[in-house]
Amino acid sequence: MRKGQLTKEAVLDRSVSLASQLGLDGLSIGLLADDLGMSKSGLFAHFGSKENLQLETVKAACHQFVDEVVAPAFRQPRGEARLRAVFENWLVWEKQRQRPGGCPIVAISVELDDKPGPARDYLVGSQKDWLGALSQTVQIAIDEGQFRPDIDTSQVAYELYSLILGYHHVARLLQSRNAEAWLRTSFESLLDEMRIPENAKSPESPDDGDGQTA
Repeated sequence: MRKGQLTKEAVLDRSVSLASQLGLDGLSIGLLADDLGMSKSGLFAHFGSKENLQLETVKAACHQFVDEVVAPAFRQPRGEARLRAVFENWLVWEKQRQRPGGCPIVAISVELDDKPGPARDYLVGSQKDWLGALSQTVQIAIDEGQFRPDIDTSQVAYELYSLILGYHHVARLLQSRNAEAWLRTSFESLLDEMRIPENAKSPESPDDGDGQTA
């Protein structure tokens, strides 16, 4: 990888961290240059404008999420194990110390929800893809015979997404020590609701005594 690209990635890593605290509007080439001890002209050469810096920061945050949450989880076995890995990785992502403001995607989402533009368009597409991936993960567990076939997978994706957003709010804004315990209880309840009850599983056909089933 070329030195310029390495420098840009290091800059974006810091810009994502700052965006988790300051939001995109608080992010500028001048502020980032001062924070990193770099020249404004050097950063301008990488990004060209504040707007492009903001767009690249959104992209970087989404790419980091895929690398740290999605990709490792999707290497797990198909079914419930994979969905549980998604949940655990997502929780680790929320608690990362190098992002002092918590999940940068949550912070950016609140800021961009009513601000049209390239950054919002990219974020919306990314989050729709994520909801689709969650839905597909649940569908795979259904196909594996681990979850009930009548489940609305989009509804489950929405509920899991909502649980994480609720955790973010209760843990960071309300500073509740119970936030993680409540989150885990809710997640386990969601899994319990989706599993096929033992008494609903198809029993093996009885043997009629001559080696043939009835």
